[in-house]
Amino acid sequence: MILPIYIYGSTVLRNESVDITPDYPDLKRFIADLWETMYEADGVGLAAPQVGRNIRVFVVDASVNADKDPRLVNFRKTFINARIYERSDDETPFSEGCLSLPGLNESVNRPSRIKIRYVDENFVEHDEEYDGFAARVIQHEYDHLDGIMFVDRLSPLRKTLIKGKLTSLSKGKYKADYRCKQVKK
Repeated sequence: MILPIYIYGSTVLRNESVDITPDYPDLKRFIADLWETMYEADGVGLAAPQVGRNIRVFVVDASVNADKDPRLVNFRKTFINARIYERSDDETPFSEGCLSLPGLNESVNRPSRIKIRYVDENFVEHDEEYDGFAARVIQHEYDHLDGIMFVDRLSPLRKTLIKGKLTSLSKGKYKADYRCKQVKK
């Protein structure tokens, strides 16, 4: 089922998410819905808070960049209860967008390499290292689990320059080719 994606200004996007256990209700269905929703919206990642659930789950399909990095062929992963425990000191800029911020793209500096522990959809434990585009997408989705959005990582000047766009988004003024929802409490 395609779920509505919550838009900037929705409180669920700012809450910290909680770990889950294998007996989380309808987890397999929820993960399938995340994938379907992400692909319908033409995204490369989607986190549970973006569809209204503050649980530590996100999906990533970085294979879109396989032409630039052959390691990304079939790079399609589910991350549950993820923890990034190491980040490189060197950072690289890259233009990021977000399904919760339709129409907005900005250059964001992020560590170029990370180490992360997580369980997959079968609750098999993983401890992996990523760099390049995969590391970027994982960090972007991981941030959602902690209530952080990519605009929070911009310089104060850039934030000031896009303040009008953010205000418009939070007031429901945006265009998106996918189901959206905005909920403030």
